[in-house]
Amino acid sequence: MTMFARLVLMLSLAVPPGLAQAADPQEISWDTLAPPAAVIENPFETITYDQMDTLRQILRFETGAEQSDDAEARTEAQALREQLSKDGLDVDGLFAARVAIMEKREAAASAVNEDIVGTSVRLPGYMLPLKFKDRKAVEFLLVPTVGACIHTPPPPANQIVHVVYPEGIEVDVLFRPVWITGTMVAQSSVQDVGYVDGQAPVSVSYSMQPVLVEKYGG
Repeated sequence: MTMFARLVLMLSLAVPPGLAQAADPQEISWDTLAPPAAVIENPFETITYDQMDTLRQILRFETGAEQSDDAEARTEAQALREQLSKDGLDVDGLFAARVAIMEKREAAASAVNEDIVGTSVRLPGYMLPLKFKDRKAVEFLLVPTVGACIHTPPPPANQIVHVVYPEGIEVDVLFRPVWITGTMVAQSSVQDVGYVDGQAPVSVSYSMQPVLVEKYGG
């Protein structure tokens, strides 16, 4: 091996892995932040519209009976249960399945994509400032759509990135479109977003301390 080849090899080994990775970030879309969709069994797919409506009535009657000890509501609920039982439906089993489906969907909405965690990425989005210093945003949420968390309901937790950027970036408009570049971290948190009449908590699944924040389109 020549002296030049040895020098090249030594220099390549001396570059920290993180630096090499940061030099060539992977450009990703928001779809990438969500993990592959999990298959959730749904026993309600084979139920008719009328049967679904009967289930809703049972739930309403039983909730009312629990809250006000309404004997008439309890009787109505029992009659509807017997009606569905004749159709071969397990009402309690369906209610338990409903709760399980809601829990699985909630978990899926906050789950991260392990394939991008710890990798250097470049992601576009809209800034929702959380903290300012010298008129620059040094902490913000990156969201996929304009108005998210303020004018519209918050996106799923795995569609929000909590960004801490001490260098700061000037914000001339709310929801300034930007690119962030850095290592994506899986970090669950709840951030307080300010409104005119107070604050509201927003659940977040990702965080980043970017090496670069730049305005979208220059």
